[in-house]
Amino acid sequence: MKKAYLQIIAAAALWGCIGLFLKLLTAAGLTSMQGVALRSAVGCIVYGLFLFFTHRKALFIVPRDWYYFFGTGVCSLLFFNWCYFSAITLSSMSVAAVLLYTSPVFVTLMSALLFREAITPVKATALAVTFAGCVLVTGLFPLGQNTISLPVVLFGLGSGFGYALYSIFGKFVLKKYAPATVTFYTILFCALFSLPLSGLQSNLSALTDWRAWAGTLGVGLLCCALPYHLYTAGLRDAEPGRAAILATIEPFVAAGLGILLFHEAVTPWKLLGMAAILGAVGLLNISKKPA
Repeated sequence: MKKAYLQIIAAAALWGCIGLFLKLLTAAGLTSMQGVALRSAVGCIVYGLFLFFTHRKALFIVPRDWYYFFGTGVCSLLFFNWCYFSAITLSSMSVAAVLLYTSPVFVTLMSALLFREAITPVKATALAVTFAGCVLVTGLFPLGQNTISLPVVLFGLGSGFGYALYSIFGKFVLKKYAPATVTFYTILFCALFSLPLSGLQSNLSALTDWRAWAGTLGVGLLCCALPYHLYTAGLRDAEPGRAAILATIEPFVAAGLGILLFHEAVTPWKLLGMAAILGAVGLLNISKKPA
C-alpha cells in the first residue's frame, strides 16, 4: 500500500481515539465546549509551530479573507466538535462516531441546493440506506429496543451537519489557499471563538487534575495536530474518493475502543445500522470516481 494511504489510515485511526481522551477531560470536570477549546488551542499552537519551521509561507493570508475561516473554523469545526463531544458524553463513542458519518448525506443535499448538483440514483440509494441505518443505530427499529435519547440524536446529526459544512466552505477557500493554510486558520478560528465561549477561565481548578492534562495533550496533539498533518500529506498523492473511503476507519476505531475499554453495549441491529451508514458513505464516494 502506498505511503499516502497509510498516512490517511493513521490519521483516521487517531481521530477515532478522540472519545478516549474526551472521557479523561470529562472525568476531570471539563465540559464538551471546554474540550473543544483545549483541543483547538493545543492543536493550533503545535501545528502553527510546525508550519513556522517547515512551511512558513502557509501562515500568510489576505486579512479580508477572514470570513472563509470563520466558516470553516466556527460554523464547521467548532460546531461539529461541540456536537460530537456532547454526543460522546451523553451516549457512546460508537453511536457518536457513526452519526458523525452522516456528513456525506448532508453534503449531497446541500450541494444539490447550493450548487445544483444532481441527485443521481446512486446518491438517492445512499440517502435511503443512511436513513435506514440511523433508524437502526438510534434504536427506533425494531420496536421494543432501547432507543437513544433525542438530545443524542440531535447532537449526533448536528455533528454530521457541521462536518458537512467544512466541505461546502472548503469548496471556496481551497481555490485560493493551500490545504495546510486552510487547516491552520480553521483550527485558529475555532480556538479564538471556543475559548471565550467555553467558560474555561471559571473552571481552571479542573486543570490541576492529571486527567485534564493527559486528555488535553491527547485531543490536541494526537487527535488534532498530528492527524491533520498526516491527512493533508496523504491527500497530496491519494485520490480524494479513496481517501474519503479509507477515512471511514475512524468510526470502527471509535466503536472498537468503546466496546473494549468502556464495555459499551452493541446489539446486532445497531451493528447492522453502522454497516448501512458506512456502506452508504462508501457508495457516495465510489460514485464520485470517474468512469
